[in-house]
Amino acid sequence: MRLQHSVPVSEDYEAEVGRLLEARVPSRLAAKDASLFTDDEQPVPRMGWVDLPQRAAELVDEIEALRTRLEAQGLRSISLTGMGGSSLAPEVMAQSAGVRLEVVDSTDPNQVAEAIGTDLSHTVLIVASKSGTTIETDAIRRAFSAAFESVGIDPASRLIAITDPGTELDALATEQGFLATFHADATVGGRYSALSAFGLVPAGLAGVDVRVIAESAAEAVGGLGTDAPDNPAVQFGTWLGIGHARATEKLVLAETTPALSGMSKWVEQLVAESLGKDGQGILPVVVDGAADVGFFDARADAMLCTLGPATEVEAPSGFNSELEGDLGELFVFWEFATAIAGYSIGVDPFDQPDVEAAKEHARQALSHGSSAAPPQPSFREEQVEVFGEFEEATDLVGAIGELFAQVDEYGFVGVQAFLDRIADADAEGLRALVSQHSGVQTTFGFGPRYLHSTGQYHKGGHPNGVFLQITAEPRTDLLVPGRPYGFTELQRAQALGDAAALREKGRPVLRVHLLDRAQGLDQLRRAIADVEPRHHYGVD
Repeated sequence: MRLQHSVPVSEDYEAEVGRLLEARVPSRLAAKDASLFTDDEQPVPRMGWVDLPQRAAELVDEIEALRTRLEAQGLRSISLTGMGGSSLAPEVMAQSAGVRLEVVDSTDPNQVAEAIGTDLSHTVLIVASKSGTTIETDAIRRAFSAAFESVGIDPASRLIAITDPGTELDALATEQGFLATFHADATVGGRYSALSAFGLVPAGLAGVDVRVIAESAAEAVGGLGTDAPDNPAVQFGTWLGIGHARATEKLVLAETTPALSGMSKWVEQLVAESLGKDGQGILPVVVDGAADVGFFDARADAMLCTLGPATEVEAPSGFNSELEGDLGELFVFWEFATAIAGYSIGVDPFDQPDVEAAKEHARQALSHGSSAAPPQPSFREEQVEVFGEFEEATDLVGAIGELFAQVDEYGFVGVQAFLDRIADADAEGLRALVSQHSGVQTTFGFGPRYLHSTGQYHKGGHPNGVFLQITAEPRTDLLVPGRPYGFTELQRAQALGDAAALREKGRPVLRVHLLDRAQGLDQLRRAIADVEPRHHYGVD
């Protein structure tokens, strides 16, 4: 792989490299030394990711044998339900290879219904959950199972489980006789699981040559675990640490080659969830390309990274980096570099202390069910209901303006869209528009997908973000079989749960609810465009 970057102050950089090498951070990572990040006498084992590539050969043999069986049965459509680390890596592999893997990681009832109706007679559903109890994964499994039964197909004959040994999902798969079960390594966290069963099984069954990816990763691991100043993981981890120390805590990611399509979303999840805690961390900002808002016009609070070769767009001077390599190399590179950056910043990259809060609020909302009074909007304007507390605002433009006024000059806006990630894909265009009119870096995430990615940073990272949350009336509803709620209620509970968790942390949240999705999104775009920017967004 090739890494090229510029760091403004070489003395700081060289001093930090020296500190990391003196502590033998790379080699201790390679030796699975968890004491790097904790003083516990018996730290929780979570370093199994280090040698996953070297252990992958037997797993790849199993994947190839199962794919042959599926093809013989005419099962050619592979769907995957999993959240965060259980779906993002195989999605990258499939996109890069140009093969079809349907990822169902939404609780939007329309998106789930569309996925079920795609090609049920030839479909296999992979159910991926490390804990075995992930609420989204369980709900989608139940919906697919009911659909299989409705057309006379035994659900167990079409279900494949990927989970840690001994989980509820593991027990269910054994009890019902799933088509196959793959046990993941319990010492590997979800976001570090790209080269485990969670990444390789879905991608391999979809038709990706995962053997090549695993072999490439295995070749790269040795160099990344060496205590040497030319180790690219040390260089990049130091680059992130120095940037963070200089309050340049945003990492803007731009893909510049189709060969790495989707890689930025996987990196976003790895970096945000690993480093965003204890009021510190690196916030990844995914943009459409090097010519997009937030990259070409970035200010002093941003480090810039192209995934692929540099482009003709001239990036601002400062913390700029360019990464090239194949998927196997880049998976292990980012894992090592992120762990090294965690040591540099002073956070444990393997825990996620703030993820549970939103889940607990969502569970409470679901437990109250229909007995709870629905929240009332502050006001309604055409096709948008607005929820929040305002000093003066009486219209949508004013409400958005008040939200943007609460972000400081080098803060950020997080747009959280609880919509259909496929049918409402054009909502992603809001990111650049919000950035231009808030005057700060802006992230965009579909819910509940972002909850397993940037959600940790939102609540545990630097407390300088404000949040625009978008919910909408459903196009259809779909019950969750065996549960006293449907997908609409589940999706709404997740949105309200995260908003409550953010407010508990003192993060401002404005929720807009679209009564008509298309018209509401258009109305929202117009309102954002009418907000006068408080900060000048451009190169300082």
